[in-house]
Amino acid sequence: MAIINQATKELQVKIVYYGPAGSGKTTNLEQVHAHVQVGDSESKGKMTSLATSSDRTLFFDFFPLETLAVKGFKTKFSLFTVPGQVIYNATRQIVLRGVDGIVFVADSQYEKMEGNVEAFKQLQENLAALQLDLDQIPYVLQYNKRDLPEVAPVEYLDFVLNNREVEVPAFEARASQCEGVFESLNTVSRMLLRKFLGAGATPPGVPPA
Repeated sequence: MAIINQATKELQVKIVYYGPAGSGKTTNLEQVHAHVQVGDSESKGKMTSLATSSDRTLFFDFFPLETLAVKGFKTKFSLFTVPGQVIYNATRQIVLRGVDGIVFVADSQYEKMEGNVEAFKQLQENLAALQLDLDQIPYVLQYNKRDLPEVAPVEYLDFVLNNREVEVPAFEARASQCEGVFESLNTVSRMLLRKFLGAGATPPGVPPA
């Protein structure tokens, strides 16, 4: 849950990267951590890994330079991944506690579509177990691995994952090349800042030219 500290003029929000195993969640966080623009060397936390035998949860915090003056609030973003393996579903629920925004990272390959659908279904179920509703949480879809052969058309991915009355923003991505990574993050961040501060928000960071 977002923390708004009126005394220090600080907003803290939590964004979780969710998706099936191998879809590119970790790669997204690694790219953001490597390229995000921050005010100084102390404005970006060290990336921490909670490793299991076959998967891991990553997280770090950062204060982006561009959002320091949104309605006078300094905004702190906490980014997390969830384990992709189904056997770690309990860990997924723990990571989702207090989530404010979600980037669902899907694998664009046809052969991975069943995994995408199952992960999206489990996301909704895990949120429900926490008394949360995906329809009430700002989220975006990222169609990753567009550089691989045998990828499904975007229209098909939209039909499978974004087939709702009001579609959410969706982005094609090649996370390993940092393509689509900041577009996804910037958009969900704008949605969060609009929700909690009621303002048009600038993005939290862009990769260097």
